Amino acid sequence: MAQMYGWLGKVLLVDLTRGELRQEPLDPRIARNYIGGRGLGIHYLRTLGSPTVEPLEPDNPLIMSTGPLTGTKAPTGARYMVTTKSPLTGAITCANSGGHFPAMMKRAGFDAIIFTGAAPEPVYLWINNGEAELRPAGHLWGQDTHQTHQSLAGETHPQARTACIGPAGENRVLFAAIMNDKDRAAGRSGVGAVMGAKKLKAVAVFGEQAVPLHDPEGMNREVARLLKVFKDSYKDGPPPLRVYGTAITATATNNYGVLPTRNCRQGTFEGADNIGGQALTERFLKKPKACFSCPIACGRDTAVEEGPYQGAGEGPEYETLYALGSACGVDDLAAITKANYICNEMGMDTITMGATIACAMELYEAGYLPESDVGRPLRFGDAGAVVELTSLTAARRGFGELLAQGSLRLATRYGHPELAMVAKGQEFAGYDPRGVQGMGLAYATSPIGASHMRGDPAYIELLGVPKLLDPLKWEGKAQLIKDWQDVFCVIDASGLCVFFSVRNLVEAREDIAPSGITKLLNLATGADYTLEEVIRVGERIFNAERIFLNQAGFSREQDTLPPRILSEPMPDGPARGMVCQLEPMLTEYYTVRGWSQQGLPQPEILGQLGLI
Repeated sequence: MAQMYGWLGKVLLVDLTRGELRQEPLDPRIARNYIGGRGLGIHYLRTLGSPTVEPLEPDNPLIMSTGPLTGTKAPTGARYMVTTKSPLTGAITCANSGGHFPAMMKRAGFDAIIFTGAAPEPVYLWINNGEAELRPAGHLWGQDTHQTHQSLAGETHPQARTACIGPAGENRVLFAAIMNDKDRAAGRSGVGAVMGAKKLKAVAVFGEQAVPLHDPEGMNREVARLLKVFKDSYKDGPPPLRVYGTAITATATNNYGVLPTRNCRQGTFEGADNIGGQALTERFLKKPKACFSCPIACGRDTAVEEGPYQGAGEGPEYETLYALGSACGVDDLAAITKANYICNEMGMDTITMGATIACAMELYEAGYLPESDVGRPLRFGDAGAVVELTSLTAARRGFGELLAQGSLRLATRYGHPELAMVAKGQEFAGYDPRGVQGMGLAYATSPIGASHMRGDPAYIELLGVPKLLDPLKWEGKAQLIKDWQDVFCVIDASGLCVFFSVRNLVEAREDIAPSGITKLLNLATGADYTLEEVIRVGERIFNAERIFLNQAGFSREQDTLPPRILSEPMPDGPARGMVCQLEPMLTEYYTVRGWSQQGLPQPEILGQLGLI
């Protein structure tokens, strides 16, 4: 096989049922057409999986994939994707995580690892400089994610990086996460439950192989230039994300009136200052924490040292503060941080966890959920309940058994599915779509269900990056969301972090273009991508995911939002009186995408993208 650059050119296939491992070359045409990461994920899921498989059955593949910029000097080249069919939603999911595991996985020798089947007994995968083996993991089963990392570092290599599940994944909580580097999460849609169903406890990797680059000197020059521009843009002080972390977002969303509060009954929270970035920094921050090759360092190394909620770890992030905080009417930052630690150690998505508790609180206050079912009163503002129920959910004990199924199943059980703030069965991120119209369309059309990371228009509608559009206007948002979703596909496929990419590697023209990413990709791979070709790759990935969704039974009927968002005017804040104008945006969006009005990609666009 000819030398590849950026890509290592190797994929590891692990048949857990038979305990067999084999390597195969990465097809250069597939690499070029899908770039990597999220692109490789959907390619292999469509090739090896079935849209109609039950997500927790052995035949559902689990794919870990890096991009050609993962593990390089490219700023924030630290990401990988986990792709599978979601047990929470029945849709595709492609959970994203950073830290140091993705770069080490690449340096250990593989662009992607594909797990099929299910082991008869718990196992873990150990990769050491290109040599892979499955090892028994019965002694690790039941350990939390921190304990598992420590155990594996002792058994494999002291510098090994790990991605593992905790008890929540073992117990098949439908929103269980895969945690790497102890506290970084491939968090959404239940990828950890799929790993648990496969009896795969962990993946441990160690490698010393440098990623081969087409133009190492050119890459060094471009990285130096980008870092200088980045540093020069913050001459007056460090980046706000380094000082306050993503928690700083709580102030902005509250000011715009889009901070989801009390299960989206409101868009402003009177306790927002108590749970925001300044409060977290002043009270619990020990030091900022950076992922591999990252100049931002938005991670939070924190500790709660006094009171009933003591603990230490990483976070919380903004989305956690919203879900376990304002969504539940809780402004006790120590309690939120403790619940966040529990989620990290048990391996659970903090967004779905908090939003599901918020849904339960509304069900209880409305008289639909009996106190006898919960085992305690459950009202908005009850910080102790948030902490207690988080632990019960990971263990699937008591009322935690119902919470472990997510908010839609919970609300449906009690006769009121409309009280689940979800799209395609997945809980909202921290933006109420009534005050961020484009976000409503992004939630509804996201392939994984409600997500701010599959094309986050908050950058444009709230922050003006790379251009500013009125968040309360819906006209023209269809083209914006389509372009932004395609760009996020490129970011996810390349192995980069959104935080650096959208501010430094994406430019606003008449449309939105990943020009800086294209340059880095060419320096790394030598593929000579044109900008138009890279944009087309993003569109190809998104449409490939949509084909999988359609074949799994999703169409326009599922591209929707809860009645509260569509018909109940926002009661407070700057977005007061607004509802999300989804239907006209959706109609225009399908036209812009080249899909039918039922949400089916048409032969013409599929032919242009090479998908038929």
